[in-house]
Formats: sequence, structure tokens, C-alpha cells
Amino acid sequence: MSLINTKIKPFEANAYVNGEFKTYSDADIAGKWAIFFFYPADFTFVCPTELEDLAGQYELLQSLNVEVFSVSTDTHFTHKAWHETSEAVGKVNYPMLGDPTATISRNFEILREDEGLANRGTFLVDPDGVIQFLEVTAEGIGRNAAELVRKVKAAQYVRNHPGEVCPAKWEEGEDTLAPSLDLVGKI
Repeated sequence: MSLINTKIKPFEANAYVNGEFKTYSDADIAGKWAIFFFYPADFTFVCPTELEDLAGQYELLQSLNVEVFSVSTDTHFTHKAWHETSEAVGKVNYPMLGDPTATISRNFEILREDEGLANRGTFLVDPDGVIQFLEVTAEGIGRNAAELVRKVKAAQYVRNHPGEVCPAKWEEGEDTLAPSLDLVGKI
């Protein structure tokens, strides 16, 4: 079963963010857009490149009223150690959620049960707590934060413009489509 258009399940987790530990829950994202950016483990190879890439887009995502949470089954203590020792991860300003019980990973159906690690997955949650898109890649395939921002803008556009949809490769300001019988077979 797909998680698209389903409401996220309640969660509470400790995070490392901006030099301190904080607790976050589903209540913290109520009324906001949120990205949950799962990755297998701290102190690995592809993961720091992705977290750094996402950190480079964080200010823009914040301006779009989007909060970002990276999530792995490591603890918030491990996140702190990684943040302090990796030049790439040291650029992260968004909350790094620890999920040592794998509750959040199970909630998003992204956990590799046999390993206790999350798959590489991205979820966009709308202000109603509903999952609008998800992407899961194999462990060796890194994600692109600029493409993630494009998808966020498309999801926000569609939410704010009922009756319109965004075609492939849509960029902000480009034409959209208004689905109707008149378009069938003409695109």
C-alpha cells in the first residue's frame, strides 16, 4: 500500500540541532510543510554528501515554510558527534532526528527490519500532515536537493491552485495544466 495521501502517524524524538538537543513531535509540524529525509546511518559515505546538499537548500526551504528533518536510527548523541567531526555534516542547520527505536522509520515504512537501518527515503508532508510525495532509492544512489525543492514548489502550487497540475519538469512560473476532456489526447 502506498503512503501517498495518508496522514503521518504520531511521533516524538530527540534531535540534535544548532548545538543543542531538542525534542520534536508531529505537533511541531502541524500547519507547516515538512520534509522527512531518511538515511541509513551516520559516519557513512553517501549520507554526508546528501545532508550537505540539503543543508545548501535549507534557507530556501525555510522561506517556503518547510521544515526539514533528517532521520536515521542513530541517536541524537551520535548525530552530535558526526556534526562535530564531519566538515560536510557540520553545515547542517536543520534538526537531525534520532530514531534508535525505529518508531519513525516504521511509521514511514522505510525500515530495513533485518538491519535496523532506514532506507534512503524522502517524504514531503503537507500542512494537514498528509504525505504528498515520497522517493526511495537504493543505498548507493544519492538524492538531489535542488530537485527536491522543485517538487516542493510544485506540491505547494497544486495545493494553492485547485484544478491545476504541474507537468513534467515544471519550474516555478511556467505554464501548468487544467485537466479536462479537452486535453485528452492533445498533449
